[in-house]
Amino acid sequence: MPDFPDVSLLGLTIDPILAFGGLLAGLLVGLTGMGGAALVTPMLVLVFGVPPAAAVSSDVVASAAMKPVGALVHARARTVHWRLVWWLSVGSIPGVLIGTWIFASVLNTDEAEETIRIWIGGVLILAVGAMLAKSYIARRRRLAAQDQAPPPMQGTDLPVRIVPTVIVGVLVGVLVGTTSVGSGSLVVTSLLLLYPLLRPSVLVGTDLTQAVPMLVVGALAHAGFGAISIAVVVSLLIGQIPGVWLGAKLSSSYDGHALRWLLMVILAATAVTLIGAPRAVTGAVAIVGVAIVSALIVTDRRAGRDGRTLEPHLSTILEGQDATRGVELDQRSR
Repeated sequence: MPDFPDVSLLGLTIDPILAFGGLLAGLLVGLTGMGGAALVTPMLVLVFGVPPAAAVSSDVVASAAMKPVGALVHARARTVHWRLVWWLSVGSIPGVLIGTWIFASVLNTDEAEETIRIWIGGVLILAVGAMLAKSYIARRRRLAAQDQAPPPMQGTDLPVRIVPTVIVGVLVGVLVGTTSVGSGSLVVTSLLLLYPLLRPSVLVGTDLTQAVPMLVVGALAHAGFGAISIAVVVSLLIGQIPGVWLGAKLSSSYDGHALRWLLMVILAATAVTLIGAPRAVTGAVAIVGVAIVSALIVTDRRAGRDGRTLEPHLSTILEGQDATRGVELDQRSR
C-alpha cells in the first residue's frame, strides 16, 4: 500500500488511507445493511494496525456520532417504538458502563491487547451468527406467508415484554462496551425473535434510536480512560459519512444480497484470525464460505426466476435505502 502523506486538519493529523478505509467500510454498510462496527473495528486492528483498545474506543465514539442521523429520520417519520427504546436503554446504559469497566480493567494488564483482540473475534462470531439467524427468520416468514395469510404486522403500539427486553439491552451493552460490536446486528435479531410482528421500518427505527443513548454513554465512558484516538475518529468519519450516503444511494439499484453473504464470510474469517486461529483455518473458513455463498447465489437466481427470493433486503436508514422505502410504505398504510 502506498504511503500517502498525512493531512493536518484543525491541528489533527488525518490519515488519508484510514479515511479511504472508512469510505469503503461506509460504502459496504450502505450497500449491505451490515453493522458498521463489525466491519470497522476489525479493519482498524488488522489492516491499519491500530491497537485493539484504541480501535474499540474510537469506533464507539464514531458510531455515537453517526447513529443519531438515522435515528432522527425515523423519529420524524414516527417509526420509533419509544417504549421499546426506553426498556432497551434501561438495560443497555448500565450494560455499556459495565462493559467499559471490564474493558478498562484489562487495559493495564500485560495481555490487554491480546485479550481485547480475542473479545472482538468472539463477538464477531456472535454477530455473524445473528446475521444468519436474521436471514433464516426472514426466509421462514416468507415461506409461511406462501401457505397462509400472515398475521397483520404491528407498529409503535406493540406491547413490550419488559424483562427479556431489558436483558437483551444489558447483554448488548456489555458487548458494545468491551468490543464496540453488536449495537445493530445483535439487537435486530433479538427484536425479531421477541417481536416477530413488529413492522420492519419500526424495527429499524427502534434499533437505530436505542443505540444512541447507549453509544453516547459508552463514548463518554471510554473517553474517561483515555483510549480514544481523536485522529482515528475524525479520519474514519471523513470517509464513513460520504461512504454510507453513497452506499445507501447505490442500494436503490442494487440490493446488496450477494455482497452481504460474501461479507459474512469475510467477517467469519476475520473472527477466527482475531482469536488466534492458524492461517490454514482462516483459509479453510474463507474457501468453504465462498463455496456456500456461490451455491446460495445460484439457488437465489433460480428462485428469482420463479418469483421468489431467499432473503429480503432489510437495511437501516444509514445502512441502505430500503428502510426509507419501508418508512414511506408504513406512512401510506396508516
